Amino acid sequence: MDEKELVAAAIEARKMAYTPYSGFQVGAALLTKSGRVYQGCNIENAAYTPSNCAERTAFFKAVSEGEREFAAIAIVGGKAGQGLTDFCPPCGVCRQVMMEFCDPDEFKVVLAKSPEERKTLSLRELLPLGFSGRNLEEGGKSQ
Repeated sequence: MDEKELVAAAIEARKMAYTPYSGFQVGAALLTKSGRVYQGCNIENAAYTPSNCAERTAFFKAVSEGEREFAAIAIVGGKAGQGLTDFCPPCGVCRQVMMEFCDPDEFKVVLAKSPEERKTLSLRELLPLGFSGRNLEEGGKSQ
């Protein structure tokens, strides 16, 4: 699957967002190394902290089905009823979840306004001094 197709899947996932409070809808499409795609949308809650981001929704769906190796994620977001007017980077919590499962130099994060207008970054570019399980290993090799 190429980046344009992955972005299109993220745009489709955004349509399922549940955002009655902020009206800010996010969609994500997570590509596994085996070629499978898991879509996610953000899901809000009146109590706020139980809310979940689109990126984590996609990751948790994939992990709950046994996936552990990921290649890329496409993310789109913006106010409901408006087009995609700006890039929508993942929050810090989502970046940390990505760090748990992905190689920071290999995993690609595709931010998009459309399938044609996109910016691709490595996870390391988004989280330069990321903390992972490697930090907990004996000798604690830093990412």
